[in-house]
Amino acid sequence: MIEIDAKGLHYRDLNRRIKNLIRAGEREFYLYNINGQRYIGDGVKEKVNITIDGVPGNDLGAFMDGPRIVVKNNAQDAVANTMNSGEIIIHGDAGDVLGYGMRGGRLFIRGDVGYRVGIHMKAYQGKTPLLIVGGGAMDFLGEYMAGGVIIVLGMNRRKNRPLVGGFVGTGMHGGVIYLRGEVEPHELGKEVKVFEIDGEEKERLRGYLEDYCSTFGMDIEEVMSERFVKLIPYSHRPYGVLYAY
Repeated sequence: MIEIDAKGLHYRDLNRRIKNLIRAGEREFYLYNINGQRYIGDGVKEKVNITIDGVPGNDLGAFMDGPRIVVKNNAQDAVANTMNSGEIIIHGDAGDVLGYGMRGGRLFIRGDVGYRVGIHMKAYQGKTPLLIVGGGAMDFLGEYMAGGVIIVLGMNRRKNRPLVGGFVGTGMHGGVIYLRGEVEPHELGKEVKVFEIDGEEKERLRGYLEDYCSTFGMDIEEVMSERFVKLIPYSHRPYGVLYAY
């Protein structure tokens, strides 16, 4: 395993060093004293494991296609931006715009997330991105979502944090959002409706959650003991009337 002390290290130097080492054949990395360095893991296609001790900056794992990244603390904005495949696990909270345009892979967050999480998520060439939030999410969750799966559990949220904010699923025209708990009609975008899940779909939901619960030491039976609802769009072209074609 390669250990890199990032204290005082510019993000360009850090990322250059990581990519040079990957080209040299290294596959295991432990980065410590990370303090806001951006773009870690961006565009990496090799099957590498990167453990981050500290708080990485924006665009962690952007355009990533295969690696596994574990963050032992919080993360900032735009994690998994347009990620194609791989896995990112965050043991704390994360910021805004997570999973923007995410096309595949998995993003697990133990705690809370910010605004516009899952915006423009999509299924791509047979891949289905999966984003699971253990806490709560703020406004515009799943905005313009075109595919994939978002799950919000509301279990590890801070005091007075909502399960979801307002405008959930605004412009959504594909994919599915599962919520563990209640959502009020006024919190929803006009493009989505709330549905109950049946036994077969509940088993599919369990399948999504098994690795998440194992990763964070949570009891899958406790997680599944509460009512889940799903949000799906009732139109595949919510803004079709605005266009000439």
